[in-house]
Amino acid sequence: MSKVALITGATRGIGKEIALTLSKQGYAIALNYRKEGEELDQIKEEIQKNQVECFAIKGDVSKFEDCEQFVTQTIEKFGKIDVLVNNAGITKDMLLMRMKKEDFEQVIDVNLIGTFNVTKNVVSHMLKARSGRIINISSVVGVMGNAGQTNYAASKAGIIGFTKSLAKEVASRGILVNAVAPGFIQTSMTEILKEEVKEEIAKNIPLKRMGKPQDVANVVKFLVSEDSSYITGQVIAIDGGMLM
Repeated sequence: MSKVALITGATRGIGKEIALTLSKQGYAIALNYRKEGEELDQIKEEIQKNQVECFAIKGDVSKFEDCEQFVTQTIEKFGKIDVLVNNAGITKDMLLMRMKKEDFEQVIDVNLIGTFNVTKNVVSHMLKARSGRIINISSVVGVMGNAGQTNYAASKAGIIGFTKSLAKEVASRGILVNAVAPGFIQTSMTEILKEEVKEEIAKNIPLKRMGKPQDVANVVKFLVSEDSSYITGQVIAIDGGMLM
């Protein structure tokens, strides 16, 4: 039977690319999404072209009951979850002095608490199976900070601490937990930036360009493979050298 990967926030950007990449490796894909839309139908079609099953499940990661439900549905459908990729995330950028309390809380709820909610519901199944891979999508902003992103940076830094702690808890049961920390990647989040801003960003990246979603997906592909069987509790920056 095919291995099964559950990917949150999987209908666009990095999540979509990870789903497509793992489907090409023969993984059956469980796609978590929050809103209906044309993008969902497109990615389902693309995944099914790779001759694997694709199961789309609606749910808000910030709500524990939603996570409990869509993890249960995935187990009922496939019988297991071999890989979990916690990708769902949002931004609500603003200088702290102008940031609304609800904007801080919402980013923490989706990005950090959402990671807990999904992982909490998945890890018990992995513990019984004595195997599994959990990949958490953090950010270089969680390592270095960024003006106007106190909420986002706090959430992504929290994911790093969560990753390292969980890795220590479950390693003896054959479960590997790692994080990837993308830098500036060409997604809908960066598309809204003005061209001159993008150019300024590129100047500060040693490789002089933004990354692509495939750059992140390639590292995730490695982390779920047998080639990474002695790697856990790590944070891998995918940032063109920004953190050097």
